Amino acid sequence: MGVNPDLQGRSYPPTEPYLVGREKVREFAAAVQATHPAHTDLAAAQGLGYADLVAPPTFLVTLAQKAEAAAVNDPEAGIDFTRVVHADERFTHHRPAVAGDELIGTTSVESVKSLGGHTMVTTATEIATPAGEPVSTVRSTLLVRGDGA
Repeated sequence: MGVNPDLQGRSYPPTEPYLVGREKVREFAAAVQATHPAHTDLAAAQGLGYADLVAPPTFLVTLAQKAEAAAVNDPEAGIDFTRVVHADERFTHHRPAVAGDELIGTTSVESVKSLGGHTMVTTATEIATPAGEPVSTVRSTLLVRGDGA
């Protein structure tokens, strides 16, 4: 069974709120070698006008992947995760995420395209505060390899 083309346009419920923690920001910054002091030093971040540590730009991939899992694991989707290759990830930030933020992610499937026996699935995850303040939009494209690949 291939990827269900009817997946396109489908939206999924928001994730449970995710609390951005200082230590998670520091750990992620170290992992991706983000060396700006605003990621690790509270005084430096506050000196720049932020309430707390500033998450590196790609930090929100952690929440986006939790939200995208709803589409990937949807039994009607027909996505065999053992055949998935991550093709693309793009972030459009509306404001920086900072430690102390409580955020939710809501995913929708933007497109499902067949390409030479494979399928490209593109999702958009809107990350916002529970009050609806936009923080980031994360677009992710997965290549689901066909049976003959």
